[in-house]
Amino acid sequence: MQYTVIQRIFGLLLMLSSITMLPPVAVALYYGDGAMTPFLVSFAWTLSVGFLIWVPVMFVKKELRLRDGFIIVVLFWLILGLSGALPLYLSERPVISFTDSVFESISGLTTTGATILTGIDKLPHSILFYRQQLQWLGGMGIIVLAVAILPMLGVGGMQLYRAETPGPMKDSRLTPRITETAKALWYIYLGLTVACALAYWFVGMGAFDAISHSFSTVAIGGFSTHDASIGYFDNQLIEVVAVVFMFLAGLNFSLHFVAWRSMNIKHYLQDPEARAYFTILFLASAVTIGYLYYGGIMENDFWGAVHHGVFQTISIGTTAGFTTTEYFNWPSFLPVMLIFLSFIGGCAGSTGGGLKVVRFILLLRQGMREILRLIHPNAQISIKVGGKTMSPRVVESVWGFFAAYVASFSIMLLILLMTGLDQITAFSAVAACMNNLGPGLGEVGANYSSISDTAKWVLSFAMLLGRLEIFTLLVLLTPEFWRR
Repeated sequence: MQYTVIQRIFGLLLMLSSITMLPPVAVALYYGDGAMTPFLVSFAWTLSVGFLIWVPVMFVKKELRLRDGFIIVVLFWLILGLSGALPLYLSERPVISFTDSVFESISGLTTTGATILTGIDKLPHSILFYRQQLQWLGGMGIIVLAVAILPMLGVGGMQLYRAETPGPMKDSRLTPRITETAKALWYIYLGLTVACALAYWFVGMGAFDAISHSFSTVAIGGFSTHDASIGYFDNQLIEVVAVVFMFLAGLNFSLHFVAWRSMNIKHYLQDPEARAYFTILFLASAVTIGYLYYGGIMENDFWGAVHHGVFQTISIGTTAGFTTTEYFNWPSFLPVMLIFLSFIGGCAGSTGGGLKVVRFILLLRQGMREILRLIHPNAQISIKVGGKTMSPRVVESVWGFFAAYVASFSIMLLILLMTGLDQITAFSAVAACMNNLGPGLGEVGANYSSISDTAKWVLSFAMLLGRLEIFTLLVLLTPEFWRR
């Protein structure tokens, strides 16, 4: 382990994270909301600590090794999660504990969208902007992590996607150099954000809300500047814009890159994961609309069933977590089905959470193969995706990921039950946080303010675990990792 290299990058990350405190200062000055001090203090502390850590090793120039990479990836999220909590903790509005500050910060950076705050409409503009900015920066970090960095470490959905499934991207990087890859992704991400903000503004949102919601929409985060989320605006055109950009952000950003470079959308239609993603969301939307209309919930309002059904399905299916109505109060079948939909999540290399669609496809096909083997024990049955045969190593890695996911989920569920939460609340809270969805059911349907501090720390870990593709974080907890 090269600790001096890790220390150098650790210091640089802290100094870079301090810069994120400055845009909210500008917002505070513009609106005169009096909430500038917490951001200035946080900026000074974070910059100073980062500088003191970096200075002793500033001239260390060594190549990163595999183990260093794992530590740095995890540190990236931990550092930003903890330093990002400072302005919230120091703020006079809202007045929240350190635990709540860390929970809110990690929820923002991992684009989970679970919140402990109430009375969001009355918060200072700078705090509102900061929460949205956390999600936007986290979403950009996720894309660079998934597409440019995790494949180098041999983990993550994109590694599986590129190496083993058919599609337009067969190289380990979108461009020859990782810096160029990150730059290309940045342009796409920024372009989608600008387009989303302009679309929101054009259909009726104010400028501040349009920019703020574009941040959390493209990041598939779910934070809003209002307690009622997107439902606050009561505008179906705004909901249409949200659905379109949530859907786009849930697609593999490599596909966006190829479509932009070739000026052709055929790659979306040819990609098996993208086709499965569309099919799953379409079928789930149809079931939701049908149940809302024919189940008596909105029996006299077909278009209401359509727009609420499609919006909630896309929002939860992509793990965004925006709401237009209190879906958790719908009859039990629908909210539970939607929570299960979040387990699938978005595509590999997107800002969405969950298992990822490509893994879901392979799990299904492996299950079908085992059924066929019972009928034909001696048959050689291969698993194919898009006409390409998957190697046994790929199938094993998917089952290994799924096993680690289920085991981690079960342990955290039991801990939450031990804290006194009921079964529905505990199950949905772990699912919503581990899938980076946000809103759950029961006590955590509207927010997470009522649960214990122990539960909040467990769920903060669940958010990081889900966002870091499980193995990236769990590998640091194994003794073998730390042996020479």
